[in-house]
Amino acid sequence: MAKIFCVANQKGGVGKTTTTVNLAAGLAKIGQRVLMVDLDPQGNATMGSGVDKRSLDLTVYDVLLESASVKEAAVLSDKCGYWVLGANRELAGAEVELVTLEHREKRLKAALAEADADFDFVLIDCPPSLSMLTLNGLCSAHGVIVPMQCEYFALEGLTDLVNTIKQVHANLNADLQIIGLLRVMFDPRITLQQQVSDQLKGHFGDKVFNSVIPRNVRLAEAPSYGLPGVVFDPSAKGSQAFVEFAQEMVERVQRMSAAANFKVKTGSGA
Repeated sequence: MAKIFCVANQKGGVGKTTTTVNLAAGLAKIGQRVLMVDLDPQGNATMGSGVDKRSLDLTVYDVLLESASVKEAAVLSDKCGYWVLGANRELAGAEVELVTLEHREKRLKAALAEADADFDFVLIDCPPSLSMLTLNGLCSAHGVIVPMQCEYFALEGLTDLVNTIKQVHANLNADLQIIGLLRVMFDPRITLQQQVSDQLKGHFGDKVFNSVIPRNVRLAEAPSYGLPGVVFDPSAKGSQAFVEFAQEMVERVQRMSAAANFKVKTGSGA
């Protein structure tokens, strides 16, 4: 059964796409079967995975409108080692078209269910706004990975996101939870960043991932070559940090699965 995670943050420019493609590449590197779903009409995660969004015959747009399945629309990125359900500008039209359709917020969930056995991880790159596309991602997911910079305004944005997740959990997807907060673009020399990091750990405890992604020039350069940093320069500090994060994700998912099985067994034995 595939574990489905949204990479989301309502604040723009916090490294959602960088996190999505590098985590996908890191997971693929340690032997996981990965599907990356690009839900942003800009298609940056598609291009950043070595896939030309302009040459795609089928995209996530077709999947949402039920004119193609995930298996038909996904393409393998040979350079990166994971599958890509890509996006391009067509996806912007889906916002309008979905409004009048039945089960509009659960179309992606239904499509991914059909491909469940083919992947270990599905990572969904969400737009920065709370749109119908983001809602489709949140309704599909078992959890949310929140990349964030350790800055004051990021804390305010996090409050909004937590409230959104609570609303979706209560009304549309009872499985949804915050899996963890990932500190990105981190510079330990800046006192404020260290203070915010300490505040996060104090408030969210083990919801804060141990892995920290440093501010890294090679990670920033990689998208211009159409690759995740993990593939572009595996020896860079940022790339190594993402591989460590991928390993931590696998371990966290395994612990969550074990805890869920224990609860089921305990409940059935009561």
